[in-house]
Amino acid sequence: MTIEYSGKGDPARSLALLWRTSERASRKGKPDLSVDRIVRAAIEVADADGLQALSMRRVAERLGVGTMSLYTYVPGKPELLDVMLDTVYGETARPEDVPGGWRARLTLIARENWALYQRHPWLLQVAANRPVLGPNVTAKYDYELRAVDGIGLTDVEMDSVITLVTGFVHGTARGAVEAAQAESQTGLTDEQWWAAHAPFLSRIADTSRWPTASRVGQAAAEALGGAYSAEHAFEFGLERVLDGIDTLISRRAEPA
Repeated sequence: MTIEYSGKGDPARSLALLWRTSERASRKGKPDLSVDRIVRAAIEVADADGLQALSMRRVAERLGVGTMSLYTYVPGKPELLDVMLDTVYGETARPEDVPGGWRARLTLIARENWALYQRHPWLLQVAANRPVLGPNVTAKYDYELRAVDGIGLTDVEMDSVITLVTGFVHGTARGAVEAAQAESQTGLTDEQWWAAHAPFLSRIADTSRWPTASRVGQAAAEALGGAYSAEHAFEFGLERVLDGIDTLISRRAEPA
């Protein structure tokens, strides 16, 4: 999987694009091309074919314009990627009233992030250690922090809790996307793959040598409909992550 890095572009130009402080009009004075339209086309290319297919030429082809015309609005691919990230991060729902307290609020955040990766799997190809400092990323981070504000955590712990939840979602979403890609790349579902391998596995499997793996593996496969279920991993793992956060909050509430 090709990995791209956010924040590789010129800082001044990226921030100007993200906050739309210096967008130019088209040379003809017509609104036939804009940063927003270019970014939307780039997202469509990445959604369809992944980041490895993204280039200024491909975006221009999708828009039906010459490649050089894009540079009137976007300096290059690194800056374009930053704006793409900020744009899709603006898609997550952020209702103010979520019944059920902090746990329900974090559950909603986790599900919104999970859904975002399903819509835009190319996000998993971007290493965002250096965050995109755009309006949507900033608003998303602020909203997620407010989900755990005032529940007894320090500011650093609030940041760490959000990092924990979103990091967990990122990992499980990667498993889900890889599973889906395995089926599309091989032409076999998990059930078909196991059916093809079962006759050979039965000849070499030694349940007496690996009794625990045999017992647990069979039980999991029967319960999950295969060796791995991304949905189960997400639901089970999310509950355990929230249980851990609950323990931390409870300790904060205990008298010294």
